[in-house]
Amino acid sequence: MILLDENTRAIVQGITGKQGSFHTKKMLEAGTKIVGGVTPGKGGKEVHGVKVYDTVKEAVKETDANASVIFVPAPFAKDAVFEAMNYLDLIVVITEHIPVHDTMEFINYAEELGVKIIGPNTPGITSPKVGKLGIIPMEVLKEGNVGIVSRSGTLTYEIANQLKINDIGVSTCVGIGGDPIIGLGFKEILNLFEKDKDTDAIVMVGEIGGSLEEEAAKYIKKMKKPVVGYIAGKSAPKGKRMGHAGAIIEKGKGTAESKIRALKEAGVYVAENINDIPNILKEIL
Repeated sequence: MILLDENTRAIVQGITGKQGSFHTKKMLEAGTKIVGGVTPGKGGKEVHGVKVYDTVKEAVKETDANASVIFVPAPFAKDAVFEAMNYLDLIVVITEHIPVHDTMEFINYAEELGVKIIGPNTPGITSPKVGKLGIIPMEVLKEGNVGIVSRSGTLTYEIANQLKINDIGVSTCVGIGGDPIIGLGFKEILNLFEKDKDTDAIVMVGEIGGSLEEEAAKYIKKMKKPVVGYIAGKSAPKGKRMGHAGAIIEKGKGTAESKIRALKEAGVYVAENINDIPNILKEIL
């Protein structure tokens, strides 16, 4: 498993909000070590038995946390991420609709500090053996040896469920987020899976728009572990924004065709439909 393992001790920023509270309960039920929460002005309260602190600094000092999952509303998300980066190694930003310039600021700072950021606009990370940071439903996952990395939250759930139905389990599932600017991308996650002893094959779920998949294809050429790919949005009209802010095609770049071609040239097993993914995995595992 990658990113989220037995040593992860997480805080929830925005824990007293509706989403933060709801998903904290789900994360605890999944077995995740949620050791504290942060909402300025709400210090001393408890949410589902988890103590709330006014600041990240205070929470980390008391709980020895090393990760955060952020449910803070978009206008305040940048400040929450900046606060977390000074004390934590891994930050999962669930919040959507964060202004792009805000995201650019904290992503650049994270790179300087060597802090890993997943998101924003991500369903998060799940390692079925130890729990989840985010909103991925545990019911669709079975513990196993296939890594999943995806730009699409909904497709992530569908594909994980297809694997489960076919008795194929997952080591870790990572949603990298659908915004134009994100933290760790396909290349970085593939690198982590390549080094992971619990992962024997990887499913990579891309979509139209941007160049992340083409960049990943260059890295995949050097990988030893097999990669199964799927690109969503094959029927999207050119120049039309589809779903995610990052999924827009411009001047022939970012099309499904260009991505599929790059992946096939890199030796990726590209599935035509998500229903094909379990069968491909059975053949190569």
